[in-house]
Amino acid sequence: MHSILVVDDDERQRKQIHWALKDYYELFEAANGPETLQIVSENTIDLVLLDLRLPPKEDNAEEGMKLLREIKRVHSEILVMVISADGNKKTCLEAVRHGAYDYFTKPFDLKEMKVVLKRALYMKSLEQENDRLQRELENRYAFANIIGKSKQICKVFRLIKKVAVSDCPVLLRGESGTGKELAARAIHYHSLRKQKPFVAVNCAALPEALLESELFGYEKGAFTGAATRKLGKFEIASGGTIFMDEIGDMSLPMQAKILRVTQEQFIERVGGIKPIKVDFRLITATNKDLEKAIVENLFREDLYHRLNVVTIFLPPLRERKKDIPLLTNYFLKKYNRLNGRKIKTISAEAMDLLMDYEWGGNVRELENVIERVVVLSDSNLISPDDIFLGSGEKTWDSKSIASTQALSLLEGQKALIQRALKSACWNQTKAAKLLGIHRNTLRRKINHLEIDEEQEELSIEQLFSQEKTTPSPEV
Repeated sequence: MHSILVVDDDERQRKQIHWALKDYYELFEAANGPETLQIVSENTIDLVLLDLRLPPKEDNAEEGMKLLREIKRVHSEILVMVISADGNKKTCLEAVRHGAYDYFTKPFDLKEMKVVLKRALYMKSLEQENDRLQRELENRYAFANIIGKSKQICKVFRLIKKVAVSDCPVLLRGESGTGKELAARAIHYHSLRKQKPFVAVNCAALPEALLESELFGYEKGAFTGAATRKLGKFEIASGGTIFMDEIGDMSLPMQAKILRVTQEQFIERVGGIKPIKVDFRLITATNKDLEKAIVENLFREDLYHRLNVVTIFLPPLRERKKDIPLLTNYFLKKYNRLNGRKIKTISAEAMDLLMDYEWGGNVRELENVIERVVVLSDSNLISPDDIFLGSGEKTWDSKSIASTQALSLLEGQKALIQRALKSACWNQTKAAKLLGIHRNTLRRKINHLEIDEEQEELSIEQLFSQEKTTPSPEV
């Protein structure tokens, strides 16, 4: 239901308008400027019906004009319809120039007013819908954006198509950077809820206190700093889809609250006492081992079964290397367009380099590498010299690749990781940032490559030297 604020210092006039519109809209009333600004700051108002003659200067339209400009300055999305008592068309046209949608002159016909208000709000709804569709078009969230032809990714396509038409909860699992949010958006935009909002929340990005207010919203005065009421993500997503990423990082008390919402489809804002009905499709994602977390009492088993109706595993890039050339060309075209470049292709040697890399950061890491190439390359052909992996240093130069004595990939990775760790004083978080990978990926590599702090850092040059001087084993 749309909301309308009637602003008039004449109480009788306000009541007359209220009586005419009460069955069609949620109505608010104000008698002056300060009341008006307070109401629009604390509530979601779609349209303001504003009498231009307001105290303390009821004899002219100065106060109403000032209030009109302030409303449009702070809340440009609100429609304002002005009412002029003197019938001066010049005043009304001036109001339109300052942002008013339309005007009435007194005396006005209430039936005519209802028609004009209905038309104005309908046009506003159309504009909002067009804006939303345009954003979706620009984002281009569709199956085509999940690039690949490998057997593993084709299986993901089939599952997305099947679950999209239903309304069941979906749990997306896979390593960081495999495209879980992209898959969630593809499910939403091919579902019956595609005309409604898609709302994404990263559960690991916010502390628990902030996460609760972000998800459930809060009432004015619920805590220090809560100056106005705020809608939570569940309310905003009502009718559409809410995507909760990193669900495995959520605390047990918050898990209990999420379980209750999924079961009852009701929420209460922080500081509120009124249950609010919500209708949403829930998609969650995690890169954690939830089964292990349940055994360790870090994740609720009842919530797990609630979320795990349909599970889709997003394969890591190293398991679908057939898709690397397709993804590379896709990102090449994308960043050519965004950066005004005309890099035409990638050499076979450079593609071999990409195909041989482990891609601990998955598709996200590959995208970052190609963006960096497009920005920094001086040629229209990408060569191995243009490829920067890991910390941003060249993994090896083209001469090394051509050599039969070339450094192995694992040795090169180990040297780069040791160098980054030493630069970061063995702070893994800082080292991961230097390497351009996720901290969890770095931990896996440290364990896999058996790196410890007491090991001496080896440079790539030293490793080459070792390789050259190490005698070949006798046959």
